[in-house]
Parts: sequence; C-alpha cells; structure tokens
Amino acid sequence: MVKSAELTGAAQLDRVFHALSDTTRRSILRKIADKEKTVSEISQPYRMSLAAVSKHLKVLEHADLVSREKRGSFQFIRAKPQTMKRAQQWLSFYEQFWTEQIDRLEQGFKERKKV
Repeated sequence: MVKSAELTGAAQLDRVFHALSDTTRRSILRKIADKEKTVSEISQPYRMSLAAVSKHLKVLEHADLVSREKRGSFQFIRAKPQTMKRAQQWLSFYEQFWTEQIDRLEQGFKERKKV
C-alpha cells in the first residue's frame, strides 16, 4: 500500500515536471534564479498579456517552484531552489540507475563478441 507521504511526494514531482514542461515557465525561472523580480518585470519580454504571465506564475507557485510576496502595490516573485533540488535528486537517482543498466548491457555485448 502506498503511504500518503509518498503520494504527496509523487504528486509534488508531477507538479514540478508539469511546470517545467513549458518553455515560458522555464524562461521565467531563469529570470528569477538569482534575484527576485516583480510580476511586471517578469512579464516585460513576453508577447503575452500580464494575465497570461500571471497564469504561468500560478502554475510555478502550485509546483512550489516560486513564492510570491506582496509589498505595497508590487508583487515580488522569488525562486524556491529547494524544490528544484528535490526534483534534481530524483533525476540523479534515475540517471545513475540507467547508466548502470546501459553499462551492463554494453558489458554483455562485449562478452558475446568474444564468444
């Protein structure tokens, strides 16, 4: 039986990878990687409405990749690298797994060639 904590972790990863599947959202994350920015600063280079950029930001928030803080009349968006780190750890596990599988397969081919 799957524990609820595992399910929560899996659901979190699903949200992260869904958020990262879009070019605009990845671009937004790059823009705020080292410095928080206002929503209007983030939206400037895109050929879309502020509302459309805001929808992208909501997806990133839902995935816990960014946080939003209101200061006066401005909303500041900040990256949350700890969430990205958890996704990267998950990817690293599978990278190692598949590297080992491919290495074993290559070794098997080499041994068959010798015969």
